Amino acid sequence: MNVNDSCHLDHEALKELREVMEEEFDVLISTFLQDSADRIVHLRQALSGQEVDTFTKAAHSLKGSCINIGAPLLGELCLAAEAAGRAGNLQQGQAQVEAIEQEFRHVDEALRAYLQQS
Repeated sequence: MNVNDSCHLDHEALKELREVMEEEFDVLISTFLQDSADRIVHLRQALSGQEVDTFTKAAHSLKGSCINIGAPLLGELCLAAEAAGRAGNLQQGQAQVEAIEQEFRHVDEALRAYLQQS
């Protein structure tokens, strides 16, 4: 385990997922990374279009994926973005999306390293 990624990944959750998914684990991680990148693009598009409902739903959906995959900090940031959307505060949503993008870069790097180690 890389000490630097311990705040970005829940290694116990990843271990359990690996046990359940077995040889499909790598596919699951790759799918999560691509899907998350796409969802972040959707968050940006919803912000640009001032689409509060779309933004809120996209943040909610991404939050669930992050929690399920073992990326708790990213999930918390998505929860904050979802709350901003529910409050109709897209200015705060903008700040949250920037934080989500930054954390996603860490999670992406950490998950790719995790796959190489195992």
